Amino acid sequence: MTNSVHTNTAAQIALQNLSRTNDRLGDVQGRISTGLKVQGAKDNAAIWAIAQGQRADISSLGAVKQSLDRATAISDVALAAGESISDLLNQLREKVVAAKDQSLGTQSRQLLNNDFQALLRAINSAIQNATFDGSNIFNGTVTPGIRFLANSDATQTVTLSAKNLTLGGSIIEVSLANSLLTVTGATSALAALDDSITQLNSALGDIGAQSKQISAHAKFVGKLSDTLESGVGNLVDADLAKESARLQALQVQQQLGAQALSIANQAPQVILSLFRG
Repeated sequence: MTNSVHTNTAAQIALQNLSRTNDRLGDVQGRISTGLKVQGAKDNAAIWAIAQGQRADISSLGAVKQSLDRATAISDVALAAGESISDLLNQLREKVVAAKDQSLGTQSRQLLNNDFQALLRAINSAIQNATFDGSNIFNGTVTPGIRFLANSDATQTVTLSAKNLTLGGSIIEVSLANSLLTVTGATSALAALDDSITQLNSALGDIGAQSKQISAHAKFVGKLSDTLESGVGNLVDADLAKESARLQALQVQQQLGAQALSIANQAPQVILSLFRG
């Protein structure tokens, strides 16, 4: 190797090695500070693009989960109201059967009719108040039902069917027009009431099945989101145990590189000894 005061090859090599060590040390410190081995497109363009696509799906699934949670809440409110209405219909039947007793006096029949009308108003109140977030699938304002998001592309939906439970309708046939003031009226009311009970139970069974489907799909969406997050983590998360070991090794290399550079910088001083008398 040529001894020169203009060119210090050893120092240049030492400086290059120290620069590489510093670059690697910076990369490791970045992975440790962020917890990511792929922080941006420059680290690994292909992996970063895949991870970003999956992150977009995860965000979209969050919106799907919110939609399904709203569906669950609406169906829960509707079922609670429906079960209350079913109980009220059973109480109505008791009043109607009692009104078919031909031996009843006018006052007793009037009292039964008052109770009958009060229970019908309670049913109507339950129907109108079975509302969550402005949605009511029982009062006839929604036809034929409400659709909720089912996938991250918003191309699939799940439907919660509407059931019109208004008095005197196709499901609850009995209405405020029915009267127990006569045996004939009670007989007519009983026939409408029996149909109403059967039809209401069928409608609530349908809502219950749909609610179960929605709940099952919501659980699936939650698990899918967790799985996607785990997959993204496998792609971009740094192994901090390995990075810690690399950090310590690089710190030692950095110190040794600095010492090697210091020694190389002192080498030209050897030339001075050649000119000493």
